[in-house]
Amino acid sequence: MAAIIDHPRKAVAINPLKTSAPLGAALAFLGLDACQPLFHGSQGCTAFALVLMVRHFREAIPLQTTAMTEISTILGGADHVEQAIGTIHQRAKPRIIGLCTTGLTETRGEDMAGDLKLMKARHPEWQDLSVVFAPTPDYIGGLQEGWAIAVTAMITSLVPEGPATPAGCAPAVRDQINVLAGSHLTPGDLEALREIIESFGLTPIILPDLSGSLDGHVPGRYIPHTLGGTRLEEIRAMGRSIHTLAIGDHMRAAAEALAQRTGVPFTLFDHLTGLAANDRLVTLLSEVSGRTAPPLLRRRRSQLVDAMLDGHFYFAGQRVAIAAEPDLLLALSEFLTGLGCTLSTAVTSAPSPVLNRIPTNRLIIGDLDDLEREATGCGLLITHAQGAEIAKRMGIPLFRAGFPLFDRLGAAHRITVGYRGSRDLIFEIGNIFMDHRAEHAPGHHQRHQEDDDEYSIGSQAAAG
Repeated sequence: MAAIIDHPRKAVAINPLKTSAPLGAALAFLGLDACQPLFHGSQGCTAFALVLMVRHFREAIPLQTTAMTEISTILGGADHVEQAIGTIHQRAKPRIIGLCTTGLTETRGEDMAGDLKLMKARHPEWQDLSVVFAPTPDYIGGLQEGWAIAVTAMITSLVPEGPATPAGCAPAVRDQINVLAGSHLTPGDLEALREIIESFGLTPIILPDLSGSLDGHVPGRYIPHTLGGTRLEEIRAMGRSIHTLAIGDHMRAAAEALAQRTGVPFTLFDHLTGLAANDRLVTLLSEVSGRTAPPLLRRRRSQLVDAMLDGHFYFAGQRVAIAAEPDLLLALSEFLTGLGCTLSTAVTSAPSPVLNRIPTNRLIIGDLDDLEREATGCGLLITHAQGAEIAKRMGIPLFRAGFPLFDRLGAAHRITVGYRGSRDLIFEIGNIFMDHRAEHAPGHHQRHQEDDDEYSIGSQAAAG
């Protein structure tokens, strides 16, 4: 039975869950090598996004703005865009500029795609520069929607159009596959996914690849643009791959655009967390590569099965409340309900085709205020770092997931994909359930008092 989707009619968001679409697009562009994301909007829009990304990744984030003012917003901002691109090209020398619009400029209704064609014609010195335009108004969708628009724009702008093996062109690369990575995958997830694919003798082109640019490495010199990520040459070679993996339903449009331009077939995965999803991935990689699963993957699958057996005692019957972007919500909810939990409260940021598949009776498109009102009696809250105060007020443990995670180290390196990542996720959440159950067990405080008394007596004896 499909969930009933509820749209609360509130005048304002209280403790917002949603992160803006321009930020999602900029985050996707940060997964390209030698790229400079550019916000077409006010300085405040850019500053807000920059702060969130710096706090989440704890890295220097190259993000620029056209710095629109009240007057330029009314008269038109094409001059600001042209000046910004020229300045960035001259000083930072990126190979790609990712232009993301905001609510300010989208509301005015500028023909930015047409303006960019005229600018390129006026500036022959920009011929070595690729400008990718992603229309992402703040008031439509959230982080994953902006990410999806940006990835689709990368494909339509940078991947040559034509069949994979046209006459006179290089043939398809037999062991090369594409991976269209969703916004819910961390750099650690992408690194783990690359290892899985390479274990079958395949070479993946991951777009966008945050594991190359935001994995925490320290360059030996100042770089004004992104360092690492998907190279322009790799993007242009995606039409020569033999298959495409799209991770997350919001990557469907990008996968369809790539298939339409190049003829490369694709397979869509809702997520790669849990036993069934990874069995499907391994089966596909075996078919594409012609190889059986390597022994290491077989052993990790066995470890995941054992972890499921060990953990189901603590998961079974637990009531969970989750607030997350749609595709992340689907991944976590299917994973937890598969282990015996009940999804009593589900809150997401924007409409999505996957919402009807969330395993709950009622789903709210709302904010963290809705999560707090509905999560009474739950044994676990799952959302990003902004949910910490809610968990504290309600006395419910919090498992942090999504973006942003600014109150924990290593957010970029967490792994929840593959057999190993799924196994570790069971341990991490299962330990939270164990601790919470122990704290609320009868006699818990009495036992702690007895332990403290024994420690005190032992310390006195040692001192004597």
